[in-house]
Amino acid sequence: MRNTANSSEALGDKKMRKIFQDKTVVLGVTGSIAAYKIANLASSLVKKGANVHVIMTKNATNFINPITFESLTGNKCLVDTFDRNFEFSVEHVSLAKMADVFMVAPASANVIGKIAGGIADDMLTTTIMACKCHKIISPAMNTNMFENQIVQDNIQKLKNYGYEIIEPASGYLACGDTGAGKMPEPAVLESYIMKEIAMEKDMAGEKVLITAGPTMEKIDPVRFISNHSTGKMGYALAKVAMLRGADVTLVTGKTNIQKPDFVNVIEVQSAREMFEAVDNVFDNQDIVIMSAAVADYRPKNVAAEKIKKKDGQAVIELERTDDILATMSARKKEQFICGFSMETENMLENSKAKLEKKNLDMICANNLKVDGAGFGTDTNVVTLITKNDVKELPIMSKAEVAENILNEIKRG
Repeated sequence: MRNTANSSEALGDKKMRKIFQDKTVVLGVTGSIAAYKIANLASSLVKKGANVHVIMTKNATNFINPITFESLTGNKCLVDTFDRNFEFSVEHVSLAKMADVFMVAPASANVIGKIAGGIADDMLTTTIMACKCHKIISPAMNTNMFENQIVQDNIQKLKNYGYEIIEPASGYLACGDTGAGKMPEPAVLESYIMKEIAMEKDMAGEKVLITAGPTMEKIDPVRFISNHSTGKMGYALAKVAMLRGADVTLVTGKTNIQKPDFVNVIEVQSAREMFEAVDNVFDNQDIVIMSAAVADYRPKNVAAEKIKKKDGQAVIELERTDDILATMSARKKEQFICGFSMETENMLENSKAKLEKKNLDMICANNLKVDGAGFGTDTNVVTLITKNDVKELPIMSKAEVAENILNEIKRG
C-alpha cells in the first residue's frame, strides 16, 4: 500500500504549482529528534507553490530553531500563544480558517495525548482544535512509548475523530532501540498532503479496478513470451483516480516503476494470474479500466527444464489465453468498462469493432507508429471511442491522458 515514492512525480512541476498555488499547509512540529526533517518538507512544499505555516511547541525549539522555518517559508513560525506581534488578530482561529490541511509531524506522545483529550494549552493544540480541515498525525517516539496501550488508545481516539494517522516506520531509533516509532521520510509525509489537496474528490466512494503492464507466459524455467508494455499508462490512471478520492485496486504485471501510493496493488505475472485476480474483485467495482497488455497466446506446454539449443528449427505450439475483457464485460452489471486498443494500422476501424464485439462502454485507442504514443513513453496520443462519440486527444503526458479518460468516464 505504501512506498517512499513521491506521488507528485507523475504530475510534473507546472501541474504541481497549479495545485499548490492557492493552498495553505500548516505543519505542527513537536519535541522529537525527527523535527529537523520537517525543514525539508517545508522547503519542498514552498517550492511547489504552497503557502506554508509552521507551528512549534516549545520543546520542538530545542531540536530546531524557528528561524529555519521562517527562512524557508517566508512566514513567521508560531510558538507563543500570546505573541502580540503576529499579523492575525486571533492567531489560532485565523490560521485554522486558512488551512487546507494540517499535519503534525513529528507528533510526540505528549501532544497526541493532549489533542485526544481536548487539551489546548499552546499554539499548536489550540490551532488544531479550531481547525475544520483534514488533519494528519505522524507519531514519532521510542518504540516502548509507541506501543504503550495509553498511546495506542489515544491514537485510536484520534482515528475515531477523523484524524488520519501515518504509521511510523521501523528501524534504529535515536535512543538506541530498534523497532516502530521512526517518523517516515519527508517524501512520504508529502505524499499524504498531496493525496488530500491535489485534486477535487469527485470520485470519493467509487471503487476503481485498473489493470496495467505486461504479462509473461513461460516457455521453460528460463524463457518467456512477453511484450514491451511498461505499465506507465495504467499506473498514471491509478494515481489520478486515487488523488480524486477513488478506492483503487491495481492489478499489475511485472514493471520497473514504483507502485502508486495509497493503492491496493495486486502483482501478477501470467495472463491466467491476471484473469484470476480481476475475477476475484470485479463484482465489487464501479469502474473497470483494462490498460494492461495481456498476451493473446501462451505456450501450450511449459517445459520443466531449460530447453537446450539444437540444430534446425524450433517450434512452440501456442494456445489462446483467457479473454479477460470479454469475460468480464459479459457478466457486468452496473460497472463502466473501459478497454484499450493498441494498433499499428486501421486504428479507428479495429477499435470500434473491439468496442462492439466486447460490449465495452469506452475504448482508448492509440497507434504505436504515432510519435509520442506507444510503450515506454511519458506521453501518449489517444482517441476515446464510445458508441456515440469519437474524441481525439492531442499529445499530452500520461497523467493528463489519465485525467481526460476519467473525466470522460464520469460524464458517461
